[in-house]
Amino acid sequence: MQIPAVNPNTLSPAELGAWRGLLRAHSELVHDLDAELRATHALSLQEYEVLLTLAQAPENRMRMSDLAVSVILSQSGLTRLVDRLAQAGSVERTPCQADRRGLNAELTAAGRTRLEQARPTHLAGVRGSFLDRFDEAELGVLARFWERVLPGATAE
Repeated sequence: MQIPAVNPNTLSPAELGAWRGLLRAHSELVHDLDAELRATHALSLQEYEVLLTLAQAPENRMRMSDLAVSVILSQSGLTRLVDRLAQAGSVERTPCQADRRGLNAELTAAGRTRLEQARPTHLAGVRGSFLDRFDEAELGVLARFWERVLPGATAE
């Protein structure tokens, strides 16, 4: 069996469908999940991700630079987002003990409550918009595909 030559200047219909499907599905899912959280809890999807990441971190705190990497935001984007969460009382900035120049973001009790209130809405949206469309075996295949594309992508 001969493998067809790959043209570096075009994508095959299968390649184009896979790539466009990924981009469109991601964009639509993120848009819908964000809109639902904003409408129901006055919380953006990015804000939710920051609260969740802090809730899962040791002592509910992370260095701002590590948090930015974890939630895939620029330093300045995270600073603005943490400013909004701090104004709402959901997060506090605290000095970093290991590096006095650095700052931590720390989840507050109010932030934990806000996260716990939003979590059922978010999980229902993730299930309804994405997970429920696949059976367990298909979800396993998807997870393996994401790991092939980006090793560590499915790790917590």
